Amino acid sequence: MPSASPACQTPIQLTETESRLCPALTQSKAVPAVFPHFVTPDNMMLLTDLYELTMAAGYHEHGPNDRGTFDLFVRKLPPHRSYLMFAGLDQVLFYLTHLSVGSDSIRYLRSTGLFPPSFLSYLRTLRFRGDLDAMPEGTVFFPHEPVLRVTANIIEAQIVETFLLNAVNLQTLIATKACRVLEAAAGRPVVEFGLRRAHGMDAGLKGARAAYLAGCAGSSNVLAGRLYGIPVFGTMAHAFVQSFPSEMEAFQAFTTTFPKGTTLLIDTYDTLAGARRAARVAQDLARHGNRLGGVRLDSGDLIALSRQVRRLLDARGLRRVKIFATGNLTEQRITEIVTRRAPIDGFGVGTDLSVSADAPSLDVVYKMSEVVRAGKTMPTLKLSAHKQTYPGRKQVYRVERRGRLVEDILALEGESLPGRPLLVPVLRKGRLVRRVPSLSAIRRHAAAERARLPSNLLELEERTIYPVRISPGLQRLTEACRHALERARRGT
Repeated sequence: MPSASPACQTPIQLTETESRLCPALTQSKAVPAVFPHFVTPDNMMLLTDLYELTMAAGYHEHGPNDRGTFDLFVRKLPPHRSYLMFAGLDQVLFYLTHLSVGSDSIRYLRSTGLFPPSFLSYLRTLRFRGDLDAMPEGTVFFPHEPVLRVTANIIEAQIVETFLLNAVNLQTLIATKACRVLEAAAGRPVVEFGLRRAHGMDAGLKGARAAYLAGCAGSSNVLAGRLYGIPVFGTMAHAFVQSFPSEMEAFQAFTTTFPKGTTLLIDTYDTLAGARRAARVAQDLARHGNRLGGVRLDSGDLIALSRQVRRLLDARGLRRVKIFATGNLTEQRITEIVTRRAPIDGFGVGTDLSVSADAPSLDVVYKMSEVVRAGKTMPTLKLSAHKQTYPGRKQVYRVERRGRLVEDILALEGESLPGRPLLVPVLRKGRLVRRVPSLSAIRRHAAAERARLPSNLLELEERTIYPVRISPGLQRLTEACRHALERARRGT
């Protein structure tokens, strides 16, 4: 991953081991620009909900040496989805390894009048010194499976909750949406075009990364290209054509500036007339050793128009000129185009992808599963209606057969079960212990994950429930905790 442009000048101190495990952090001497410019290592901790800090102050007074284990997971799938693809670990790691509280932040917290002086003094030394286990980015997962497991001093583990949820929610949502669009496209390239409709600059960058991670060919977002090495794509807008006396003059001007492989937008006035003009430009380019790369359709009946344009181009010996489609595309619309064999070679998808329009949020949560107090380990769970959790430190085991997913097993860590464990150590005592893969490597992993999905999980409209089995050990512990809570309730 290319180094980010500096967003501030606060230096990052890395150990030799961390520099080796994550070279990208070594190259960047400040918070990556994917963070808003006003977020620095000194105030990142304030990017949280107030109750994280009030709980932390309570822990500091009543159990400052307790340790907690928390699981980050999704309770239920959004509509029409049978799986999710995990994304966002990159930001999580930066946040956890650089968490601190500066003097300005302490002054602000003091000004609220909410916090005891002793707690504010403690915050001056706050660092994340705990453990993180995570699924690799690009991994497919299902409800109730932890994608992150945090074990740390209970104050540290609690304070990071909001940011972790924020980082994982959007990027997992967009990566999963991109998987659906890619499935609809059936092998045709898809470019993410959504920056102008994304919910802010930060979301635009995260969305471009998540879509590329999932398998999109690239993005229109130039800063995402700079920061992440994502291929960038773009043609022209209608305004460029409108700015010239004629469409032909606009095409000639643009191909004079970009004579090799450019794409022309042909629907500003009349699509077929635009296609004929583009064909003449393509023939002129060919006479000078250059080539028109493609034409773009952005409106109208894309299926009918693409067939007419294809015939027109082919009749002029321009079979190598591609047809690229944009314009409020969804996975359903792309499915129709592909099913009806329209000669469209690629798609640009903007709004619907970059805001995950049909399912704009995830029911992602961060719940305590264990607390260690005075040397005693106590598994914890909640029994709230429709929000029950499982206790103890957990692992997810994935069973596959002939290269396809068969079932997952949610189990206690240490149980001997079939399948490969999905949660792997990433941080120990706040330090990286595992090499952070490049974005291209994550993308290859995501492609392999999608290839392992059984066909019934790839349906775009019908949800299939993938089997996630609860292990015998986890079942026994859950029942034991439930009975203990019932006894305690009867005793009060």
